[in-house]
Order: sequence, then C-alpha cells, then structure tokens
Amino acid sequence: MTASGDGGNGGLVIVDEPEGQRYVARLDDELAGFIDYRRVRGRIIFLHTEVDPAFEGRGIGARLAARVLDDVRAKGLTFSNKCPFIAAYLQRHPQYRDLQAERR
Repeated sequence: MTASGDGGNGGLVIVDEPEGQRYVARLDDELAGFIDYRRVRGRIIFLHTEVDPAFEGRGIGARLAARVLDDVRAKGLTFSNKCPFIAAYLQRHPQYRDLQAERR
C-alpha cells in the first residue's frame, strides 16, 4: 500500500489499496472518492471514478486522477481507460497520454 499526502490541501490522503483494486482519497479520515481499476499484465485498466457529493467542487477527482497517473508512470506501467472521468482528465492533461496502452 502506498500513500500520498497532499500537504497544504486540507488533509487529503490518496492511497492505493491493491487488495481492493482501487485508489481511495480520504479527507480528514473520511472517504471522499475513489478510482476502481484492474491490473492485467503490466497494465492498469481504469474503470470508474467517483467523488462523494459532499466533497465535490474541491478538486478531489482531479487530484485522484493525477495521483494514479503519476503512479502508473513511477511504476513503469501503461494504462487502458474505460472511465469517462479519466478520459476527460486526459483531454485537459495531455502529458499523460504517452502512458496509454491503447488509444480510442
């Protein structure tokens, strides 16, 4: 399990929980959002991103997306995407497109 504190951003902590195949974002110990994924042969498939409505509008989804994509890069993996949120994030952040295993 790896964690990423987000110092200066109100206590947001993003953790990879490989046993549950998801990254979770906790804000002050409350579950604020998550990204579900599957790992297949050196590739991560992003399936679904969700931010609890009580935490929307705080940039948590964007920070989650950046964290998981940075993690893909750091681990030397590639990704495939089935998640509309990640697709929209990639439109605004093309610096991650080189990590994509397949492009639609």
